[in-house]
Amino acid sequence: MKKIMICLAPLLVAGCQVQTNDLAEYVANVKQTTQVNIEPYPEFEAMPAFEYTANTLRSPFQRPKSSVQETVTTERANCLQPDFSRSKHPLEAYGMDALSISGMFTSLGKQWVLVTTNDGSLYKATLGDHLGLFFGKITSIENGTVSITEMLPDGAGCWQKKQAKLTMSSQAGENDNV
Repeated sequence: MKKIMICLAPLLVAGCQVQTNDLAEYVANVKQTTQVNIEPYPEFEAMPAFEYTANTLRSPFQRPKSSVQETVTTERANCLQPDFSRSKHPLEAYGMDALSISGMFTSLGKQWVLVTTNDGSLYKATLGDHLGLFFGKITSIENGTVSITEMLPDGAGCWQKKQAKLTMSSQAGENDNV
């Protein structure tokens, strides 16, 4: 019986051939009847060449001449100016809206405040320390409130003082904590 099965197996396998004649006929029929419709490329108008006529003016990528700035500073030389020569404190890299008070403590009779920035850094500061982008200086620390005097430019070469406060309840990013 095994011999008969072994002899019949090649005959059965040989009888199974792939019949793809109808598929090839269908593909050929579709290729003959389908029309390809491709849109032509759009035609573009030739634009006239741009003629640059401002080559005698100052380049917008260069700073203005210093004579304009000198006239502003000489007109109001005796006005309030911040100290540009001093080294900056780390808290001066943050705006007032990016700072919040997270705690206060006293050490050796000196009042300290813990300031948290909006990126999660924690700093300590005391009276006279600077913070904020506009030369802010801590003028008082009391009852959960830090008073700060900032110097804002007035646009004419002078600086004006402005008072600001940070409280323990204010959060970094709020607009009403200044």
